[in-house]
Amino acid sequence: MKNNITNLKLSPQMLENLQSIGYKNLTQIQEKSLPYTLHGQDLIAKAKTGSGKTAAFGIPLLSKLDIKLFRIQTLVLCPTRELAEQVAMELRKLAKFAHNIKITTLCGGMPYRPQVHSLSHQAHIIVGTPGRVLKHLQEKSFSTENINTLVLDEADKMLDMGFSEDIHSIIDFLPKNRQTMLFSATYPDNIKKLAQSIMTNPVIVEADTTHQAQVIEQVFYEASSSSDKLYSVMKLLQDNNPTSCVIFCNTKIACDELADDLERNSIPVLVLHSDFEQRDRNEILAIFSNKSYPVLIATDVAARGLDIDDIELVINYDLPFDMQNYTHRIGRTARAGKTGKAISLVDNIKLFDEVKEYANLSNNLEIMKKEPLDKNFTLESIWRSIYINAGKKTKLRAGDIVGVLTASIGLTKDDIGKINTLEMCTYVAVKENVATKAVEGLNTHKIKGKFFRAFLK
Repeated sequence: MKNNITNLKLSPQMLENLQSIGYKNLTQIQEKSLPYTLHGQDLIAKAKTGSGKTAAFGIPLLSKLDIKLFRIQTLVLCPTRELAEQVAMELRKLAKFAHNIKITTLCGGMPYRPQVHSLSHQAHIIVGTPGRVLKHLQEKSFSTENINTLVLDEADKMLDMGFSEDIHSIIDFLPKNRQTMLFSATYPDNIKKLAQSIMTNPVIVEADTTHQAQVIEQVFYEASSSSDKLYSVMKLLQDNNPTSCVIFCNTKIACDELADDLERNSIPVLVLHSDFEQRDRNEILAIFSNKSYPVLIATDVAARGLDIDDIELVINYDLPFDMQNYTHRIGRTARAGKTGKAISLVDNIKLFDEVKEYANLSNNLEIMKKEPLDKNFTLESIWRSIYINAGKKTKLRAGDIVGVLTASIGLTKDDIGKINTLEMCTYVAVKENVATKAVEGLNTHKIKGKFFRAFLK
């Protein structure tokens, strides 16, 4: 097959790693861009979230990395901390074909001095947000003389957030002789102007920017009041019984109020918006991806950078005012080759018409049939998350935890779900019926010769 990963001229080690982590066939954006970027050409790629664009730029930047040169060779800029963390995580997976590739994240909202200390020990790749990266450059925290690759991920979002001046200032620090890759869901005039000023004869490729109807089922229901919306959300949860659902609201207040209403109706939920500190955001996303909670209620802060493969249902409690966010929201479902469902509640006909025009849809506005709700219904997860106070900084690995849980504590591999290892802590999903046994065991058994604290979240 033309789009088979083995057709790329990559090292055997990289190909083996890509296949081991699930990369067998190229996505559309990868197939169109990699023949150029692997030869060092500048690239402008128009591609939506969930199209496989991290691998589209990750494979070429890693394939030319001089691992023995322990200096910063690649800079990846992202609009948000969440996206930067997700990109860094995916790059680490792609980089497992070789030992000792160090990827450092530099994001605002995180302590500055530890980042300076980390940079003093060098890295190969930096992934960060423009404001924090620029601050480090201005204070000479790291050298750019060996940087040969610049990636602008979700460039349209960065410009929308006012980072244009910061991006140009960062580029002034970089060597002129470099490869630049720009990824953007849209290609407005400000992106064209940016590209012209920082790139050399770029190749332009485009993947489908709208979600295919056969992949994501999109439905719109009329809901003119808050009570209509709450009923609709409850009915949708009862009818679909999802193990993983994201509900998007336009405001923090709407998120909090909906969360209170759902919890009163025995629906366990997590909430994510800009009032949360970065540590709390990381925990919320880790626990949600572990499927310990079936519902996440979020503002658009989570629409980009939320990289979870099997979200079954997206509900737009509010239609977004920014049409690009509609695409990003519904793109949370139907990832990694799966299908999904996106249902929107409409209290603004003008926004409904704008969404239809933007997404090239012909949907009619439907009326949800009012039927009595099951008062005994609740969404229950079979998983619980365990927090362990050790992570990457203490060299704790998923395999170490699985070994103790199975060999020492007596769990089976089927009892253990997803393991998210962060810098200073780890979240482990275990079956509800063995959660207490697992926590007690982790608190009384050493992992790699040390005792760590563990408790249920």
